[in-house]
Amino acid sequence: MGLTLYHDRYRCTGNMDNPPELIVLHGWGMHSLVWDEVMPALLEHFQVTVVDLPGLGRSPMPGGEYTLDYLVEHVLAVAPAKAVWLGWSLGGMVAMRTASQFPERVAGLITVASTPKFVADGQWPLAMKEEVLKAFQRVLLEDAEGTLIRFLSLQCKGSERIKDDIRALKELVYFHGIPAQKALRCGLEILQAVDLRQDLQRIQCPTLHLFGERDHLIPVGVSDAVGDLQPAAHTAVIKGVAHLPFLSAPDLFIAACTDFLREQQLL
Repeated sequence: MGLTLYHDRYRCTGNMDNPPELIVLHGWGMHSLVWDEVMPALLEHFQVTVVDLPGLGRSPMPGGEYTLDYLVEHVLAVAPAKAVWLGWSLGGMVAMRTASQFPERVAGLITVASTPKFVADGQWPLAMKEEVLKAFQRVLLEDAEGTLIRFLSLQCKGSERIKDDIRALKELVYFHGIPAQKALRCGLEILQAVDLRQDLQRIQCPTLHLFGERDHLIPVGVSDAVGDLQPAAHTAVIKGVAHLPFLSAPDLFIAACTDFLREQQLL
């Protein structure tokens, strides 16, 4: 399969003989350091594997067509044999597809500000209008850096901590250099094209879908639609936050995750 993604595995800091495994996946244009705010709390309960998606952060750009299944393939190559998968935004889509197609690898699933279908259509109105995403794609070809910053700022819109959130993202986004343009371009193509509604219906593992009350990318109403597709799944909405619940309200985010995992006996 060629080049291996950047990944690291951090030991659990809690007093546990055999801590469960957790893998965390970031979203479009970012990298694994986006989880740093909540990492100490996660490490109290888990051994945590962090991954940078292809062409982002510290990861190289392996050859091949950059699709959702390409992302799944390369993440599985470095993931624990079985783990709870925690994915934010595009990372949530990677985690959903993995839970659907490779159930033996996924003990539990938590998606954060993610959706089975990012772009709206007649049957799925609770999503970004296609023309808005296409506008981002067009401008990306002319000004990748500016488009990245505008998209990240849109993720923070509506948050009670919008200035702090934007500042934190801007500090993080270039920490490992400018992302590969192919990763940005193809990542937007994935968001435009992928429809995981059938995948959701196949997922059998314990699942929690977390949403931000003020998210301008993933409307909060998606929580009901996801519940209809996957009735056994749990959904929760964190108040006062937009697309970055773990950054805007880390304590509420951790509480929602750990409550769910304890209830499902995954902790």
